[in-house]
Amino acid sequence: MAAPRVIVVGAGPAGTRAAEVLVAAGLRPVVIDEAADNGGQIYRRQPAGFRRRAEELYGTEAGRARAVHGAFSALRGRIEHWPQSLAWQLRDGTLQVERGGRAHRLDFDRIILATGATDRLLPIPGWTVPGTFSLGAAQIALKAQACAIGRRVIFLGSGPLLYLVAAQYVKAGAQVAAVLDTAPAAARRAALPLMAVRPSLLIKGAALLWRLKRAGVPVHHGVAPLRIEGDSRVSGLVFRDAAGREQRLEGDAVGMGWHLRAESQLADLAGCTFAFDEVSRQWLPRIDADGRSSVDGVYLAGDGVRLAGADAAELGGKLAARAVLQDLGLPPPAGIDAEQLRRSLARMERFRQGLAVAFPWPGDIIAKLSDDTLVCRCEAITAGTLRRSATALEAPEMNRAKAFTRVGMGRCQGRFCGIAGAEILAAARGEPMQAAGRIRSAAPVKPLAVAIEVETP
Repeated sequence: MAAPRVIVVGAGPAGTRAAEVLVAAGLRPVVIDEAADNGGQIYRRQPAGFRRRAEELYGTEAGRARAVHGAFSALRGRIEHWPQSLAWQLRDGTLQVERGGRAHRLDFDRIILATGATDRLLPIPGWTVPGTFSLGAAQIALKAQACAIGRRVIFLGSGPLLYLVAAQYVKAGAQVAAVLDTAPAAARRAALPLMAVRPSLLIKGAALLWRLKRAGVPVHHGVAPLRIEGDSRVSGLVFRDAAGREQRLEGDAVGMGWHLRAESQLADLAGCTFAFDEVSRQWLPRIDADGRSSVDGVYLAGDGVRLAGADAAELGGKLAARAVLQDLGLPPPAGIDAEQLRRSLARMERFRQGLAVAFPWPGDIIAKLSDDTLVCRCEAITAGTLRRSATALEAPEMNRAKAFTRVGMGRCQGRFCGIAGAEILAAARGEPMQAAGRIRSAAPVKPLAVAIEVETP
């Protein structure tokens, strides 16, 4: 009898740990990943020939990065690894993958989606000016190219990643003009009872703030970004401070981001049920405590479903793999205690709720964007166009607005504009954000070349 085929999509912390559990149980999973090597975005490996120490690349997370890299290296030869491969369609027990210019159809018995997350962005006037990057892109520039995004960088947004990337830039010797946080300072105090469940992370956060303070980097809380200025390149950023005063910072680059946005397109294509998550203010696939989705044979782990960070992703990967083994009638390997993993994830969930209180998504800022602010970059759709679709055209939710305006029809398929667009649409109709729904996914989840060779392994 042939062994069941189990596919893991993603080789970040969740995918690596899932593959590790499956291999320990005697399976040989197929691991599909867009990157050349494992690690995901958070533990992205440096290019061949680079010799920077892990402490320089990952800071306080160097130990975890080494562990994830080492675990995957130990799996080589015992998994079927497909690097630099794009999983672009998932339906009826078949995953479609593009690799090396060829299209492949992979049938499976079980699949674990560990697809991770990307930056969540807030469109503001001037956010398309060259020199404006997401926080993740700014971090990748350091990790993969060993360079900064500018000579004098302004960091804007909210959440732990904002301070982490700013501190990494300081450590790398870059000039950081300021850190602008849209969350009010008082929000952190309100979040302490929830965040106290993970005191080590609070200490790490305090260390990042201390590093910025020691470097003389101004940190402003409770700001409202007004516009990014510049023509062929960023020249500065104008914001309103917590006291209501308008200020301008000079800089040639902006790194911006507000927490993360789950990469859940494959789960959507698979037919998984979604639910609105009040904590992160976005739609996420529904799973049980162990990572089973509403679709038989489809499991989810990591930031593509929980948005709780890299260490939680590792635990979620283990749990999902254990659930796969259980559903296949196979015993889990020794040391995989489901109850202990669930308890740890519950503690991390409480911390995630605290982060949402400490660094709230500024939906009120989005709702008040001027009509001429570009929201959908791919299709050049403004906030005013979205508001008119909600009022004059009576679009009740994002998919109807998409049909009327083409919002979310570009190459990013709503990754950049979907959440912000829903905020604008809902505010224009006087309804809660969840009433605006979400843009449904369509294959391919990312652009494919027109001429690809069809091959079935």
